[in-house]
Amino acid sequence: MRAVRVHELVGPRGLRVDDVESPRPGEGEVQISVHAAGVNFPDVLLSHGRYQFKPEPPFIPGGEAAGVVSAVGPGVSGLKPGDRVVVTMVNGCFAEQLVAPEAAAVKLPAEVDFTVGAITLLTYATTYHALVDRAAIQPGETLLVLGAAGGVGVAAIQLGKHLGAKVIAAASTPEKVAFCKRMGADEGIAYGSEDLKERVKSLTGGDGADVVYDPVGGPYSEAALRAIAWKGRFLVVGFAAGDIPKVPLNLVLLKGCQVVGVFWGAFAMRETAKNRANCEQVLRWVAGGKLKPHLDATLPFARAAEALERLERREVQGKIALVP
Repeated sequence: MRAVRVHELVGPRGLRVDDVESPRPGEGEVQISVHAAGVNFPDVLLSHGRYQFKPEPPFIPGGEAAGVVSAVGPGVSGLKPGDRVVVTMVNGCFAEQLVAPEAAAVKLPAEVDFTVGAITLLTYATTYHALVDRAAIQPGETLLVLGAAGGVGVAAIQLGKHLGAKVIAAASTPEKVAFCKRMGADEGIAYGSEDLKERVKSLTGGDGADVVYDPVGGPYSEAALRAIAWKGRFLVVGFAAGDIPKVPLNLVLLKGCQVVGVFWGAFAMRETAKNRANCEQVLRWVAGGKLKPHLDATLPFARAAEALERLERREVQGKIALVP
């Protein structure tokens, strides 16, 4: 089979397409013929050797895919060959075939095509866990989304709106803010040229945001925390900016707020039944048209390095899918 593999930990240029042996399913595992795979920022980090999980080259990146079950191993009871599924993993999805634990695969509704299915779960399941399980966001509350034009940002905009929140999208440029508004955001802030704290205060009548969704880190986290409401919840989702911010804890005291970690991967492994229920709910909403993952581009495996480079340069709005 053909697979995209990282040969050197030098970033996207270390990728190439190889012919490798197809994996076979073992106990409790399923083999999936991949129709499409989603590209995410952890794939960029893996290509540099900067992710918390550090496989030795050569390895196959890719954390999510959609396809059809082609074989099952002993002990598999909930899936059978021919089932349409989506799967999430740490890596291994940029391949024509993959093997995954049955627990990592969720049935894909017939109304959702493979490409959309492949770009949904990592971002939307992460965000559902963040907003519902960790922040317990309520209708009428204000949600501030940082890095709002990216994959998890678009998921936060759409899920926030669906859950009844007022959504303020913060992105680096006016063009990205305009895109966020097309995705459903009520208000927008171009923090590359506007004062993030003051604009949030202005848009909330001085109260601040009830929930801050931060997948970016870097220099804007403290400004967002200063713009949080009394008893707000600051969701630490990731550090796409590269820098892990150090915030003054007196702000947490003065705001009476919570700083809440969102580690979806660990949640998915520790609470598999709850995570499966979350994923199934997200896919039902996608199937019903209530959530609409945004596909920036569909590229062949041969252009995988280009896909990761675009993501690294912050040029992607929504998600990119790779197809074999």
